Amino acid sequence: MKTDPTVSPFSRVARLLAAAALLALAACDRSDSKVASAPPPVPVQTALAERQDVPRRIESIGAVQSLRTVTVKSQVDGIIARVHFQEGDDVKAGDLLVTLDRRPFENNLRIARADLANARAEAEQADADAARYTRLDQQNAISKEQFAQLLTKAATTKALVQAKEAAVANAELQLGYSEIRAPITGRTGQLMLHEGALMKANDNSFQLVTINQLAPIAVAYSVPEASLEAIRTALAEQHVAVTVVDRASGLKREDGKLGFFDNTVDPTTGMITLKAVFPNADHALWPGRFVNVTTQVGVDAGATVVPTPAVQTSQNGSIVYVLKADHTVELRHVRIVRNSGDLTLIADGVNPGETVVTDGQLRLVPGAKVEPKKLSEVAAATGPAAKS
Repeated sequence: MKTDPTVSPFSRVARLLAAAALLALAACDRSDSKVASAPPPVPVQTALAERQDVPRRIESIGAVQSLRTVTVKSQVDGIIARVHFQEGDDVKAGDLLVTLDRRPFENNLRIARADLANARAEAEQADADAARYTRLDQQNAISKEQFAQLLTKAATTKALVQAKEAAVANAELQLGYSEIRAPITGRTGQLMLHEGALMKANDNSFQLVTINQLAPIAVAYSVPEASLEAIRTALAEQHVAVTVVDRASGLKREDGKLGFFDNTVDPTTGMITLKAVFPNADHALWPGRFVNVTTQVGVDAGATVVPTPAVQTSQNGSIVYVLKADHTVELRHVRIVRNSGDLTLIADGVNPGETVVTDGQLRLVPGAKVEPKKLSEVAAATGPAAKS
């Protein structure tokens, strides 16, 4: 490099000092820009890990069923004379529902009683003849053949009396069938036949009414076969509790008792049918309605739980971000026991009392600075306005 002889040494020194000053100013600008570009704390939502007693529940969908349903028919042929109930009435076992025309049955009963009286008279006469001819037989004043015939007649007339007594009893029974009574306690359905209609005995075309028992009532539902052992164990220990919630009205009943589980698993679905019985004194549960069924088979006592949104899935398994005292987060691998509603049971990785992040994990890395906020504040901070 050649030096210009026309430039004084002082000018060259001044130029060097000016260049050094410019470099220093540029270095300060870069340092300030680095400080200004440091990322702000990430807004997150948090919750405490807690220790709770968590019930073990099996969720299902079931249908309400009557424990007993009876279709009422006539046991004799007859004309309906009177109907003693209204459609939809609550009836008790033994209540009179329908009266048939009694006259044919009363006439048959009179005929049977008359035949019985005649048979008894013949039997008395035969007994008297047999007693009289017994003395003659002892005196050898009558032939053995004639005496045997008299004894036979006395025996056959006694048998005839028994047959006529049975005929009278049957006629009385038929007369009783002219009054059709409720076989069970329940609620009546639609009346299919009315006064003046002919009823045929035990004919499906001549059904009178259907009665459904409403209290107690059953709920039938299915559970996976994997739950069978837990249910059987809890049932043996009398720890099974069944709760239903009506899907339409939200009505809840917690007094169910498991009364039946099927003797086989359906091979096509892998499900097994169960039935729970509810007192249903207020008739709130109605046959045919669908309900959500919860079967509690035990309790996990003292389990560590976190809100389910706090648990994320990674390539190495389940993870949770834990908030430290300096408002930075630590990534932890956790082992899941099971989920229960909005909670997740943790076997290890998080201790009760620690704070976990439940929302905002997508923007986090281990060691990131965070700012815990409420859900509304998190939405405002991460919404379109904040991003713009």
